[in-house]
Amino acid sequence: MILPRIRIPRVPCVPCVPWLPWVPWLPGVSWLLFAAFVCAVTVSGCTHDTTGPSSTQPYSQVDLTPGTGAAAANNLNLTVDYTGWLFDPSKVDSKGLVFDSSIGKTPFTFTLGVGQVIAGWDRGLVGMKVGGVRRLVIPPSLGYGVVRNNEIPAYATLLFEITLIDVVDPNAPATTSTSGKTSHQ
Repeated sequence: MILPRIRIPRVPCVPCVPWLPWVPWLPGVSWLLFAAFVCAVTVSGCTHDTTGPSSTQPYSQVDLTPGTGAAAANNLNLTVDYTGWLFDPSKVDSKGLVFDSSIGKTPFTFTLGVGQVIAGWDRGLVGMKVGGVRRLVIPPSLGYGVVRNNEIPAYATLLFEITLIDVVDPNAPATTSTSGKTSHQ
């Protein structure tokens, strides 16, 4: 009897590899044997830790240095310097692998509270004042969740230290300074 060539999906640990390619059916292998293999693979789970050293910690924010300037609020443009680490409770200050930083580069500018950044930033930067440094611990639910993002594994808890450089109201009337630069007050 000739069996038709069909594709059977591999059933991996979903957080490890969410979209594995389909594997072809091998003629001569019984469905029962194949089903037993799929069950064994499914039950065995992942062979590696999907979030590396990261662990699920609750959301927290701590001002390491209180600012003295304008306060951040939703719909304002913020300019920040930041460094992001994978949360690792076994490391000093829980700082695991650095996955991104603006230090030594152009500071990052975005509008707060409109979804341009992860939810943990939209939540954690409200009320911060210019000149301040804030530490945010962001669980996966307020970060990237089940999605892998470059060096950030799925389900990763993130740690950020963010320095607020500037707060600008984009709806304020523009003024021209003595240097000839246009700014919003």
